[in-house]
Amino acid sequence: MQKNIFLFIGFAFLMTGSLQVNAQDTKQDSTNKKYFIGSTLLLLGNFIPDDPNPPKFIQLNIGYRITPKDAVSFEFKKSIYTWPLGIPWGPSFDAPGLNYPGHVRILAPTLAYQRFWWKGVYTAVHALNAFEKFVDEDDKKLGNGYTLYLTYRLGYQIKFFKNRFFFEPSIGFTHWPIRTNVPASFKPIENKWPKYFGWEPGLHFGVNF
Repeated sequence: MQKNIFLFIGFAFLMTGSLQVNAQDTKQDSTNKKYFIGSTLLLLGNFIPDDPNPPKFIQLNIGYRITPKDAVSFEFKKSIYTWPLGIPWGPSFDAPGLNYPGHVRILAPTLAYQRFWWKGVYTAVHALNAFEKFVDEDDKKLGNGYTLYLTYRLGYQIKFFKNRFFFEPSIGFTHWPIRTNVPASFKPIENKWPKYFGWEPGLHFGVNF
């Protein structure tokens, strides 16, 4: 999974590099649109061949630009994960034997605020509210839980096709200050790892209108 994410990042930069692009510049760009809709290239993770733990990942972003430099958005996410999210990049990431005795299904409405500082450079904060269902290896429900994930991002927005479309590569740091009702059978695996994850790639894309 880890190496596939880096392949997706390389593909995204190759795709945008082949286009004539313009970074956001509020002084020169008179075509700023108020609304946008989009998703993420991490959806490509659903198509990894022979993945024993497919994420079944869905993401939809809907946003509003308050000013040319400030934007708010609502993101809806749905996915499945089988490893503790605190496992860092390295040999343990997605390694066999470190996964949960089951999996977690999440529905996650997310609120985000984005601030542009210079041309396309931006920072953002995302508050992801994960409503979780814990399931054991026999696909029996163990219970429901809730986790608040806070992600802080540094990224760059690239515009193309007359500023109609955009692509936003970014890097983020995520931590979860609130996590409830983790089943007893999941806790020994969960407690081995920190309650944060660094260097999380972001590959958002969308269309302005």
